[in-house]
Amino acid sequence: MATQLLLDISTIDLDKIVADRDELLSKLSQRGTFEMLGGVCYRDPEAELIVGYKDIRSDDWWAPDHIPGRPLFPGAMMIEASAQLCTYDYLLRGTADPTKFIGFGGVDATRFRGPVEPDGRMYFVGRVKRIRRSLFTYYAQGFYRDKMVFESEIMGVVL
Repeated sequence: MATQLLLDISTIDLDKIVADRDELLSKLSQRGTFEMLGGVCYRDPEAELIVGYKDIRSDDWWAPDHIPGRPLFPGAMMIEASAQLCTYDYLLRGTADPTKFIGFGGVDATRFRGPVEPDGRMYFVGRVKRIRRSLFTYYAQGFYRDKMVFESEIMGVVL
């Protein structure tokens, strides 16, 4: 598990849009409330890094109930957002048959390091750990208000 920063996000242009919502939807299967990413602001295929974002809003569907009076962005949704980001990067690499479905394979070494309360933009960083034709693993980290708030290893499987 990567315990150091995968990328110092202060060194990249977070306002640059490399892939917008429409581009993400052209590759990812999730729709509606499970579209976890607003866009991708950085991708470096040679360094095997990708950075995406999600706007965390007080009017999001989960906010009234998790937790009433103190909305906290759920950790499971941080993992899902990272999984979608890593899947998008994997699909761009052309390793898998594009007609196959990419499923969630699992997580490992997940830690939550701080609360994510609306309103603000959360950034997700993914870096390749291992890629095979039918399986991939990425290191993932989430940043909110300039602080790393979660890290994990994300596994995907080609079904």
